Amino acid sequence: MFSYMRQGKDFYRNMFRLALPIILQNLVTTSLALVDTFMVGMLGEGPLAGVTNANTPIFVVLLLIFGVQSGSTVLISQYWGRRDEDAINRVLGVGLYVAGILSTLFALLLCFWSEPFMALFCNDPEVAAYAAQYGRIVGFSYAFNAVTQVYIAAQRSMGNPKLGLGVLSISMCANTFLNWVLIFGNLGAPALGVEGAAIATLSSRIIEFAVTVAYALGNKRFKLRLRAVFRPGMETLRRFAKYATPVVLNETLWGLGASLYPTIMGHMAGAKEILAAYAVAGNVEKVCTVAVMAVAATTAIIIGETVGAGETQRAGELGKVTNTVALLMGAAFGALAIGLVHLVVAPLVYPLFKLSASASRIATMMLTVTFLTLPLQGFNTTNVVGVLRGGGDVTAAAAIDLAPMWIMGVPMAAVVGLVWRLDVLWVCVMRSVEQLARAVLGVVRLHSGKWVRDVTQKEI
Repeated sequence: MFSYMRQGKDFYRNMFRLALPIILQNLVTTSLALVDTFMVGMLGEGPLAGVTNANTPIFVVLLLIFGVQSGSTVLISQYWGRRDEDAINRVLGVGLYVAGILSTLFALLLCFWSEPFMALFCNDPEVAAYAAQYGRIVGFSYAFNAVTQVYIAAQRSMGNPKLGLGVLSISMCANTFLNWVLIFGNLGAPALGVEGAAIATLSSRIIEFAVTVAYALGNKRFKLRLRAVFRPGMETLRRFAKYATPVVLNETLWGLGASLYPTIMGHMAGAKEILAAYAVAGNVEKVCTVAVMAVAATTAIIIGETVGAGETQRAGELGKVTNTVALLMGAAFGALAIGLVHLVVAPLVYPLFKLSASASRIATMMLTVTFLTLPLQGFNTTNVVGVLRGGGDVTAAAAIDLAPMWIMGVPMAAVVGLVWRLDVLWVCVMRSVEQLARAVLGVVRLHSGKWVRDVTQKEI
């Protein structure tokens, strides 16, 4: 039954080689968010809930950037399989233009209309005020981060995942140090609180941008051809629009849908405690799921390069292999994480964030529900982001990712949370229901074999 898993030691060794730097990179990124949450949480539940509220629309922008990254890598990974570096430079150029322009527009929105915009996501005036303070400054950090992330993703698609680990490690160290200085007023600096956290994030993003640019200009493994980057051409733009636009829309609409869950929570009774719990639970979840998420990114590299090299039949087999690995890892890490939440996180970590008893109970519940469905989450993420997108089946991937969320998850969460006014537990359960529906659709598409498509072929 599982004979397709017999791929030999070399395959799994290569998979681990690619996944390990991505795991460490994800761990660095999530640890950075956890440190941010911890330091802001020391100011109280109000500032913590405010930053969580600000991160709701920011999360959509991050996923928009991720969509541009993923859309670019659909093409880049297959072009790398063909060793067409000129085409890669052109795709990179389009990705940088799109991500840079969109993130800059969002930064301007947050800068000039922060107060009324943030008030849309919460009915607590204190929380909305803190969110506006944070968002007004931190928005500009994502204009720099967009460029960095697109280039890092391109290098990862070409089998160089170590760059992201190095750059983001530097960023994490800078952000943590500046948080300590600016939030609490150490080393003679003023204590700026929430605004200090935003300035620290902006500064660290500028640093990572500078490091990335220096690396890109000096890298010999993949030479940056500035003429191709700045003038990618209409053919590349059309190809990007065809294969990357569905991914960008996928991530944007998914991010919008995902942001509606905390928005629903922000309009429920006890919103301050719920949002504070959601902030802590979300960061703990990310730390505990880095390995599962790394499998999806690794799969995109493997599948894309295999299809680009013309080995379509093997790509189909490897899709089943990587999905099975993700499912098994999700089951193992989910069971381990549930134990850690109840034995370690609840008694030792929550007090560090000064969570109330009510917020602590909610956070534990959220994490337990999430980790119970981690096997499905691991399969779904790897299948959509790694297998289907890596194979060029971007439209079906978007449909499988979005339909369960918008038809089932979000509407049902709004009904139970805002209409029936049930406990926040039922909002979390509705998020899990969409994972089950997504898995069913994903299995059907995977076994159809119709998802393997070479997107680098010239169009007739």
